[in-house]
Amino acid sequence: MFAVIRSGGKQYRVAKDDRIVVERIAGQPGTMIQLSDVLMLGGDGKAPTLGRPAVAKAAVFAEVLEHSRADKIIVFKKKRRNNYRRKAGHRQHQTVLRIVDVSPTGTAPKFTPTPKREPRLVAKKDKKEKAKAAPQKEQAKPVATETKEAKPVTKSKKETTRKQAKAPAKTKAASKKKSTRDSKKGKGKA
Repeated sequence: MFAVIRSGGKQYRVAKDDRIVVERIAGQPGTMIQLSDVLMLGGDGKAPTLGRPAVAKAAVFAEVLEHSRADKIIVFKKKRRNNYRRKAGHRQHQTVLRIVDVSPTGTAPKFTPTPKREPRLVAKKDKKEKAKAAPQKEQAKPVATETKEAKPVTKSKKETTRKQAKAPAKTKAASKKKSTRDSKKGKGKA
């Protein structure tokens, strides 16, 4: 069985054990809430029941899993040619729900909250102790005793000749520039 509910100005199609994210709803994590704004009921091979505007007595029961905030959106305002720019960010508050039951009569189901997972925080000391206590694996490959002598790296003759050939060319170009500047300074209005 499924239902279409309205929450926070939006409509959601839900069924049992679905997880949905809605706008912030009051309620502590681990508690059950009732969503009574059911717009449509369907499923089980029957014709869907439409409400005008809501189905009478129908309710959807959900468990509050957590409260969180959505991703940041940027609000940017600008008026051209007026040097007016405003930039602001916004994060919408939201609630994560798990649908426990869809009830056409509005009767509440038996509720057992989902167990919370314990955060796995392991101190650095514990990790070091576990590493010491664990048996170390023996190396399968024997260590090579013979080593090849490395030859010193030398530059090829082409590389050294290129650098030597380029260096004098730079100094000649620099000296030519200086001489042309000096000659231009002498020419001019007296």
